[in-house]
Amino acid sequence: MSKTETDTQILEKLFEAHFGVRADTVSIIPMSGSDRRYYRLSNGKTSAIGTFNQNIAENNSFYYFTDLFRKHEINVPEIYKTGKDRRYYLQQDLGNTTLFDELNDKGFTEEVKDLYRRSLEQLAKLQWIAGREVDYNQCFGTKVFDEKAISADFLYFKYYFADLQKVVYDKSELTDEIEEISKDLGRIQPKMLMFRDFQSRNIMLHEGKVFFIDYQGCMQGPPQYDIASLLWQAKAKLPQKWKDELLNSYITSLNKLPMAKVDEMYLRKGYSQFVMLRLVQVLGAYGFRGLLERKPHFISSISPALKNLEGFLNDNPQIPNYPKLRDLLEKVSSKDIQKQYETVQAKEDAKLKIIINSFSYKKGIPKDASSNGGGFVFDCRGILNPGRIEAYKKLSGLDEMVQYYLLTETQMPNFLEHINALTDISVTDYLQRDFESLQINFGCTGGQHRSVFAAEKLAKHIKSKYNLEVEVNHTNEKNWVK
Repeated sequence: MSKTETDTQILEKLFEAHFGVRADTVSIIPMSGSDRRYYRLSNGKTSAIGTFNQNIAENNSFYYFTDLFRKHEINVPEIYKTGKDRRYYLQQDLGNTTLFDELNDKGFTEEVKDLYRRSLEQLAKLQWIAGREVDYNQCFGTKVFDEKAISADFLYFKYYFADLQKVVYDKSELTDEIEEISKDLGRIQPKMLMFRDFQSRNIMLHEGKVFFIDYQGCMQGPPQYDIASLLWQAKAKLPQKWKDELLNSYITSLNKLPMAKVDEMYLRKGYSQFVMLRLVQVLGAYGFRGLLERKPHFISSISPALKNLEGFLNDNPQIPNYPKLRDLLEKVSSKDIQKQYETVQAKEDAKLKIIINSFSYKKGIPKDASSNGGGFVFDCRGILNPGRIEAYKKLSGLDEMVQYYLLTETQMPNFLEHINALTDISVTDYLQRDFESLQINFGCTGGQHRSVFAAEKLAKHIKSKYNLEVEVNHTNEKNWVK
């Protein structure tokens, strides 16, 4: 690979080598929780997802499990071609619709429930059939979900969520209990192939089938953990009746597989324990990604996760059967702490109008025409300027290549995290007090790249979090370099 080649140029070469035609469009797919970078490359009806990931060990695990799952007719994307250094690969384009999207769009319909059932049916094959021949040395990280891994999940929750809530508990006694419960859960058998993050955002819907993605974290572990991950996903909010029916359908799927009969009572008993562990683990993840890294999606997930935990504890008074741990879980899921993370949603008759402007400091800060005398003004000039790079000079913050540069080569993500936190305080307060106007301005040198991108990103954040309409104006557009 030439040092001057970009990610997209390398992926375009893989596309042409595989399909025999050049990609005429390349678009960025927004990053999620991982550091992998995704692009959609297409030419007419031909499309593929190009991926770049520096972690070669993680990629090798993905290649290995993809081959294994496809051998057993488990629906996962086909890998078309990999780069020589194994950091770049081209895979099947499964579209944009996840099971989570379908649930949000259609609601709790019989059709959506059937998609969950089919997902669990595929999961059973992955765990118990493909799992019989796994070489666990191919796992890039943890190879087995054992006592140490379970203890790490509890401690992850303790340090990155519970301790940040300032609740009072006996740290020494809790540590002793975590050691004991980790031993108990670590003894639960059998251990098959565990997906580890089996939730509806990792299930794609394509051509009438369910497909799994992001399974490079597979390891040996209890199958109940994956079932708990799907059925107790916080934002999915599946009804208890669905959870019961879908657990039954999973067990029915097991009985249809060519293998020895599984002890159903033992599996169900272990399932409840791993529901509790999964609820704790995701709160640790939301604490780390949300409260420390300030990523909005994870912050917004905390409230439903706490409600999930509260509901589970109410329905299962004996789990966990450790008094200090039980007490801590009850404290962190209390109504008072839940209230801290609740998002105020705009009512249908909300008066608040959000106006976000990008501007050039050469032309001056936009005036606020409302009666409240103005709002925020943020200076983007501390961020590296894409406009100084010849390839981006005639583009703007609306163009994907500029957006990618700002997200990956500058401090823009950190800048926006602070902006989101600051503006959220005012938007929440203004909604509660029935205010009518808030203006937010982003300025940079030319009002073309950094300020435009920041304005668009904040607008998307506010629309998503508060269900508010936002007006975005790029006030210097007529003077952009074109």
